[in-house]
Amino acid sequence: MNPSATMEADPSEMNAIPNGKGHETAEATTSPAHASRTEDSEANLAESHEFLSPVDDKKNPRFTDFEGKTSFGMSVFNLGNAIMGSGILGLAYAMANTGIVLFLFLLTAVAGLSAYSIHLLLKCSGIVGIRAYEQLGYRAFGTPGKMAAGIAITLQNIGAMSSYLYIIKYELPLVIQAFSKVDTPNGEWYLNGNYLIIIVSITVILPLALMKQLGYLGYTSGFSLTCMVFFLCSVIYKKFQIPCPFEEFSLNKTMISLMNATVIAEPRGIDAGDDACIPRMFNINSQTAYTVPILAFAFVCHPEVLPIYTELKNPTKKKMQHVSNISIAVMYTMYFLAALFGYLTFYGEVEPELLHTYSRIDPYDTLILCVRLAVLTAVTLTVPIVLFPVRRAIQQMLFPNKTFWWPRHIAIAACLLTVINLLVIFAPNILGIFGIIGATSAPCLIFIFPATFYIRIVPKEDEPMRSPPKILAVCFAILGVLFMTMSLSFIIIDWTTGSSKASSGH
Repeated sequence: MNPSATMEADPSEMNAIPNGKGHETAEATTSPAHASRTEDSEANLAESHEFLSPVDDKKNPRFTDFEGKTSFGMSVFNLGNAIMGSGILGLAYAMANTGIVLFLFLLTAVAGLSAYSIHLLLKCSGIVGIRAYEQLGYRAFGTPGKMAAGIAITLQNIGAMSSYLYIIKYELPLVIQAFSKVDTPNGEWYLNGNYLIIIVSITVILPLALMKQLGYLGYTSGFSLTCMVFFLCSVIYKKFQIPCPFEEFSLNKTMISLMNATVIAEPRGIDAGDDACIPRMFNINSQTAYTVPILAFAFVCHPEVLPIYTELKNPTKKKMQHVSNISIAVMYTMYFLAALFGYLTFYGEVEPELLHTYSRIDPYDTLILCVRLAVLTAVTLTVPIVLFPVRRAIQQMLFPNKTFWWPRHIAIAACLLTVINLLVIFAPNILGIFGIIGATSAPCLIFIFPATFYIRIVPKEDEPMRSPPKILAVCFAILGVLFMTMSLSFIIIDWTTGSSKASSGH
C-alpha cells in the first residue's frame, strides 16, 4: 500500500517522533516494517507519552501508543475549569476602570487571541505528531526550547496553585467562622488557615492529583464550573436586591453574640454624587492600564490544552479546536456577565475582590457566605487540573526516557503539594514573587512560544516567512513581548509605590 495515498501528512513528517506516528487521520495505516518498529519501541515508551492505558494491538493509534478515552463534554469541562480562575472576582473592578464598552472590546480581543494561540499549538501538534508542549519546544529549538517550555509551565502553574491555596488559607477560616457564629476567635484550630490548607491538600487535592488520566477529573471540573455558575447567578440576583447607593454595615465592637436576636449596626450611606449610580461606557483613569494584564491572563489554559487533546476520544485537530472554542465561549460569557452585574451593583465602589464589597453591606449574608464556599470549592477542584501539566513538565525535563512508574507519579504530586503548602504557610509575600513569574511565563505560554514554535515547525515550503500566517505569528509574538513589558512595569510600579492595586489575572 502506498502510504501517500492514505495519509494526509507530508512524507517529511513520517519520522516526526521516535515511533514514527505523526498523523491525525483515523484511517491511517502503517507498513509491516513500520509496525515492527512500533512494536519494538513500545517496550521503551517514554513517560512523556504515558498519559493513557495501552490500546489493543488490533487498533491503529494516532500520535502516541495510547488511545484517548475522554468524551467531548468532559474535555470541555476540564479545559473550562483550567481557564476559570480566581481572576473572575476582579473583573467587575476591571470594568469599573475601563467602562462597559471598552471592557467588552478588550475581553473580546483577549478571547480571540487565546483561541488563535490554541490554533497555533494545535497546528504545530498536527504537523509533527506531538501533543506535548515541551516536546513542541524540543522540535522547534532542541533541548533549550524543551527546557524553556518546561520551566515556564512549572513556574506559571506553581504560581497559580499557590494563589489558589492562598485563597483557601485566608477565605475558608472566615467562612467557617461566619457559619459557626464565632464572633471572636480564640485560637480554634479549625479557624487556622495553615491547618486548613494542609487538610484540604491531603484530603481533596492529593487524591485527585494522583489520577493517572486527566480525563477522570471531568466530573470534578463539571462540579467546579457548577459552583461558578452559582456564583454568577448570585451576583445577578444581588444586583436587584442591593439599592444604589448602598448602605455600609459596620459591626459594633461591643456586640456580645450573633446568636442573640438583634444585630447592632451603624448604617451609613455612601456619598453619592449625581452620577454615582450611572454606568460608564468608557472610563480612563490611573488604574485602567492595570486591567489589561488582568484580562490578558483571564484565559490562561495553554499548558493544559495538549494534555487534554492527548486524552480526547477519537482526537482530531478540528475536534480539539471545537473543545477550545466552546470552553472559551462559555468562559467569555461568564466573565462578561459577572463583571457587568458586579459593576452595575456597586459602580465606582466595587473593590478589586468583588466578594469583599458584598461584605461591606452585610458580612454575615447567608447567600454570600454560600457563594464564598462555592468559590473556594471551585478553586480547590482547579488545583489538580493545574498540577497535571507541572508533573508532566518535570517528567519531561528530569525523566524523559523513563516508562510510567506509580511511585514516581505519586512522589512528584506529593512533593509539589508539599512545596506549595510550605510556600503558602511560611512565605507571606510569595505572591509578589509569583507576580513577576506570572508576568514573564504567562506571556511566553500564551503568545511567544506558540508563535515561535509555529514559525519554526511549519515548513517554509508550505508557508514562507513572508506568507500572511507567518507574518501574523510574528506580530503575535511581538504582542506577547509588549504584554510582558507592560505587566512587569505595572508590578514594579506597585512595588515602588506600595499601591498593589493590580490583581491576579488568573
